[in-house]
Amino acid sequence: MSRPDHVFKLLLVGDAGVGKSSMLLRFTDDTFEEHMASTIGVDFKVKTIRVGELTVKLTIWDTAGQERFRTLTSSYYRGCQGIILVFDLTSQQSLLNIQNWLKEIDVFTAPPEPVKLLVGNKADLPDEREVSDDDALAFARVRGMLYLEASAKTRAGIRQAFEEAVRRILDTPALLVDTHVGGGAAGAVNTGGGGGGRSGAVQLNAPPAKPVDDGRGCGC
Repeated sequence: MSRPDHVFKLLLVGDAGVGKSSMLLRFTDDTFEEHMASTIGVDFKVKTIRVGELTVKLTIWDTAGQERFRTLTSSYYRGCQGIILVFDLTSQQSLLNIQNWLKEIDVFTAPPEPVKLLVGNKADLPDEREVSDDDALAFARVRGMLYLEASAKTRAGIRQAFEEAVRRILDTPALLVDTHVGGGAAGAVNTGGGGGGRSGAVQLNAPPAKPVDDGRGCGC
């Protein structure tokens, strides 16, 4: 793939167990592990994609969902252009907890405001579903987010979610400052070659004791 036109930093946030790491692994390596260990601290991968006429290099940070790591991962919000908020369609509470993640984003991000995308994962489990499509859409609409459904297990909606986040960043000129390759902050997040493959991990020790679009991702 040609030299990228932009380097974007994306974050995956949401409760532990909603499938953030599985989504990342599916997107970057097109693999799925039925049982994945919880992320400790922060992990990241690098993926280069083509969107329209532009080549975009993504550094995608997978943050721990456990409360004990919350303050340790807050610094990774800095300089991000997009945030994908993930909840589990089989857990109503994981959607309600997205509000807490939004509050954290407000605290730890500075203008310009990053693109925010809400993704309901585990769409492959319809019989266990606790969150209706209408409820998720209403939640996203009130908060000015696009909502998509996805399944890391079946691939459904995964690539669409990441590509939609990139498109929305590209449509926000204020977020493109310093993302051009060869200058500014882009170089700071340029952590490796394009394509899949785990690029690195940051292990942290826990402290002691936009309107919703009509089109949506595939829900199969």
